[in-house]
Amino acid sequence: MIKILDKLFSMRENLMKILIVEDEPKVAGFIKKGLDESGFLAEIAYDGITGKSMALSKKYDVIILDINLPLLNGFQLCKLIRQNDQHVPILMLTALGSIDEKVKGFECGADDYLLKPFEFAELIARLNALLKRVKYIVPPAGFIIVADLELNRDKKNIVRAGRTIELSSTEFSLLEYLMVNKDRVISRAELTNKVWGINFDTGTNVVDVYINFLRKKMDSGFPVKLIHTKTGYGYILTETESI
Repeated sequence: MIKILDKLFSMRENLMKILIVEDEPKVAGFIKKGLDESGFLAEIAYDGITGKSMALSKKYDVIILDINLPLLNGFQLCKLIRQNDQHVPILMLTALGSIDEKVKGFECGADDYLLKPFEFAELIARLNALLKRVKYIVPPAGFIIVADLELNRDKKNIVRAGRTIELSSTEFSLLEYLMVNKDRVISRAELTNKVWGINFDTGTNVVDVYINFLRKKMDSGFPVKLIHTKTGYGYILTETESI
């Protein structure tokens, strides 16, 4: 039974995750039901503020936005998401279909625009096209990208959500190693070996000190924390909330 549950949990974790930001419960429920039946894992936010919180705190493969949302409209929300994540595909699904509204949607950072009422088969086709497009995006040579964090090896430059972050050479080397090994827990011994050299005195707390330096510079003030401590094991750089 445990193995079956573990397998089901693993399958669920591997599903493409879709955020639906839609204030009409019947419409949102219809979309979610159709997406779940099509092999996606869909979640709903019924207003712009909730949508913002979910979009910036969780990892989604595609975000579907209505425009006429309470508290924060779809155009405003799209801009905020783009300021924090340059890569997540955004599909605007709305009854507003004038040329000016479509242009504004694309200017805010939307990748696609579908009018209501719509055929569900077309929605699925557009989502699959967006997912395929993202799958084949290859970061430029010399770049390492994790979530909204970009490391430029050639220029020794760090940018997060459009904000340039100044690092010392040691901080840069430490962050680079964490990013190259993203989603993997790395021991302090390995970090001292790879970043400071094999003859470094591993009895000091220098790794912890520099990890704290990095956290203050590139995690503080951002809704999603990327550097996590795995007690008793070491550190991991990951977009996942729980490790």
